[in-house]
Amino acid sequence: MNFSAKKVFFLLAFSALVLLGSQINFSSLLGVENQSFTLFQMVGPIAGVFLGPIFGAGAVLLAEAVNFVYAGKAIDLINIFRLTPMLFAAYYFGRHGKAKLKDLSTAVPIICMALFMLHPVGAQAWFYSLYWVIPVAAKFLPNRLFPKSLGATFTAHAIGSTLFLYTIPTAPELWVALIPVVAIERTMFALGISASYIVVNTALDRLASRIPAGILDVDKRYVFGKV
Repeated sequence: MNFSAKKVFFLLAFSALVLLGSQINFSSLLGVENQSFTLFQMVGPIAGVFLGPIFGAGAVLLAEAVNFVYAGKAIDLINIFRLTPMLFAAYYFGRHGKAKLKDLSTAVPIICMALFMLHPVGAQAWFYSLYWVIPVAAKFLPNRLFPKSLGATFTAHAIGSTLFLYTIPTAPELWVALIPVVAIERTMFALGISASYIVVNTALDRLASRIPAGILDVDKRYVFGKV
């Protein structure tokens, strides 16, 4: 198996892991019936650092596409846009440490803040969007796991919330009520992302001798037992 074939193999493996996580519900989505957050929110972003931001986002997209077809969702613009939050979370997780405001992973939360505040309903609860300062600020912190995880989950949150605002009728009171919920929810997601990363990173470290250099980025700082 040559280099490119191995890269594809790990792309498919991470896609399968992400797809598995999307089948396990974690919590219900407030304000939307029959919708839940899943372990996908905790597993998806880590593909960005192991496979790189582009291939990692590709693994997430592949898993989402399979789940999209399996669930029989309608192919429309709104459902397609709903695939994007975790793509950018994976991209952010893979790009963390590159502190440039013009970088896509930094620009996306800023754009979401602007779009939220420009919306008639969002303008009345503009302070809700201040959560998205977190992924921007985290880019300028030392490259540590938890800030990176927090930035990734709030990047997904920024895109998801903005899409929700522009596609589903809401009231300012809903966004205000969500503020304390988001704090707890996203902290849990960030902890889950960190834990998922350590588990997978440790497993790949055990297989390091069998994986050609340059395919996966294993961080020795976060191997279980050495953290």
